Amino acid sequence: MKILLSWLRDFVDMPVDGHTLARDLTMRGFEVASIDRVPTSSDADELLLDLEVTANRPDCLSVVGIAREVATMYRCPLNLPSQKDALSAPEKDEPSISVTVNDPDLCPRYAVRMAKIKVQDSPSWLTSRLEASGIRPINNIVDVTNYVLLELGQPMHAFDFDCLQGGALQIRRAQATEQIMTLDGQQRKLTEQMLVIADDKKPQGIAGIMGGATSEVGASTQFVALESAYFHPISVRRTSKKLALTTDASYRFERGADISAPILALERACNLLEQINAGHRIGPLIDHYPNPQNPTQVRLRHKRVEHVLGQSINKHFIDDALKRLGFTLNPVNSDTWDVTVPQRRVDVTREVDLIEEVARHHGYDQLPSTFPPLTTASLKQEPHIEDDRRVRRLATAAGFSEAVTFAFIKSDIAKHFVEDSLSTAVISNPLSAQFEVLRPSLIPGLIDSLSYNLRRNRQDVRLFEVATCFKPAGETRTITFAWTGTAHVHWSEPTRIIDFFDMKGVVEHLCADLTAAEIAFTATTAPFLKTGQAACLCIPDGKDSTKAIGVVGQLAPAVVVQFDLSETDVIYVAEINLDALEEIAPNKLCVTPLPRHPSIIRDLSIVIPETLPASIVRGTIMESAPDTLVSIREFDRYVGPGVRAGSVSLSLRLSFRAADRTLTDAEVQQSIDRVVTSLIDKHGVQLR
Repeated sequence: MKILLSWLRDFVDMPVDGHTLARDLTMRGFEVASIDRVPTSSDADELLLDLEVTANRPDCLSVVGIAREVATMYRCPLNLPSQKDALSAPEKDEPSISVTVNDPDLCPRYAVRMAKIKVQDSPSWLTSRLEASGIRPINNIVDVTNYVLLELGQPMHAFDFDCLQGGALQIRRAQATEQIMTLDGQQRKLTEQMLVIADDKKPQGIAGIMGGATSEVGASTQFVALESAYFHPISVRRTSKKLALTTDASYRFERGADISAPILALERACNLLEQINAGHRIGPLIDHYPNPQNPTQVRLRHKRVEHVLGQSINKHFIDDALKRLGFTLNPVNSDTWDVTVPQRRVDVTREVDLIEEVARHHGYDQLPSTFPPLTTASLKQEPHIEDDRRVRRLATAAGFSEAVTFAFIKSDIAKHFVEDSLSTAVISNPLSAQFEVLRPSLIPGLIDSLSYNLRRNRQDVRLFEVATCFKPAGETRTITFAWTGTAHVHWSEPTRIIDFFDMKGVVEHLCADLTAAEIAFTATTAPFLKTGQAACLCIPDGKDSTKAIGVVGQLAPAVVVQFDLSETDVIYVAEINLDALEEIAPNKLCVTPLPRHPSIIRDLSIVIPETLPASIVRGTIMESAPDTLVSIREFDRYVGPGVRAGSVSLSLRLSFRAADRTLTDAEVQQSIDRVVTSLIDKHGVQLR
């Protein structure tokens, strides 16, 4: 924002020169980008300050706003613009205007004042100030509205009253088919989300941005309707972006204007019109403000100021500085104030904001340079942190490399890993289509990383990640594996493509180290896994029920191609809910002594239906065998001659051992007989 030094001196008699002022303003948060000399109406060069005003300080996008800061810096009186209450001149058959606000949410306050004017050139002192500030003079009426914009920071607009159909203004949303020719000569298409200022027939201006050419003030204009309003910042910004139209008015409205300023600006404009003999006000002032907003109240504590700034600040300085900035302070006690925030200060909502105001005018350079106070760190550590470290060690020991992926993914990828669209946590305002939802699973991120490696000729890739998954119901700590390529068993054996059991073994190894509970695998039909190559990981949940805590299987080809891979790429994944696994983890370490007595091994070969899961066979054996059965392991599966169609030959190795004695052959054979009888009765198996 550009400000003439002489214009600033109209409101504050500062005791310093322009260069000193520029330095002091910079130290208060208003960087002075440049200082130039410009000619003025008096043929003398004047200093022009070009200030960088941050987006959170719309109150300082005006000469008076900066003057208030300068008056506070140097503790000088602030002389606000003259606001004489001149009575409206009586006019015979004077025109009147009506105002209707159809959308008070987007326009909480709208004020209008009629004036009888005579259009001519503006005086040189006014045009020189506008030109120095980067605004082209047009005529005395338009120039006055622009002058008030620069001086008070309140945008205004003047409508040619005779061009308004029906002598009325309506603040409403545009209709889908409406268009308007704006003052810059461009025909603009409007949408139903845009707020417009219209007469009885058509739009005459785009609210908070630019007026229409139809009601532009020209040489023949005799009566004007002066508009001064407050428009919702988000509405103005959306319309500005949609139309690719940015103006001095929209720049201020979209950052948050002062809702208490419209009447002040109207009266200032009328006073200027009378001062330069351009016209005078007529008729009553119309102020449509049905729901007045109460100023914000913030409590400020003196001790808190000293704690945050690390320095003792005099209470009288705090009181004086905040009052000069326009805040109202009501003492609660000797150490506390209730502060009423002026409505132009949209950036002040918390106690720390008030402390920042004190710090700015006390001087950041006056604050001591000290180290932050040292406090004793809490020795208590979140339990899952050490658990996650343990999980990472186990995954790394299994030959996997850790990956860290984004928590945001595309919605069309996420849909494969949820039951329905309601199961995803959608981002309200995503940065791009790549980051539409919070990940419901770690698998998409890992597959994306795996795809990145494969496209760079890395053939064998093993990745894992320990992180959080997100769903509307809450967050879940999860570990996920992704594996593609070959399985290296031993150097003396030929390599082979990994299969389901390789990934299943990794999961079993991890779970065995984290819990002593029995982990079961049951067939599943997860939509992102290949049918017949997918299992659900279950843990005990009561006496006779289980709870699913994860999945393991081959990624479905339809999902694989979503990651720029071929359908022929074989990728196995596994995902485990660590929070659920932690619930059944032992609270303390348990040591099992080494067996003192030998074990006895018996092999059992049976023919079973091809559709019968091995986990059910294993469960039947465990139920029928005595406690001396310590392990079951499948070591062969055969399909071919000698085995009827629809059946398979399954070979199992059963290990028996007692803790207090050496078992006899008779005891073991008796156990085998019980197992075989149970298998025949329940599943109709045949011995081989």
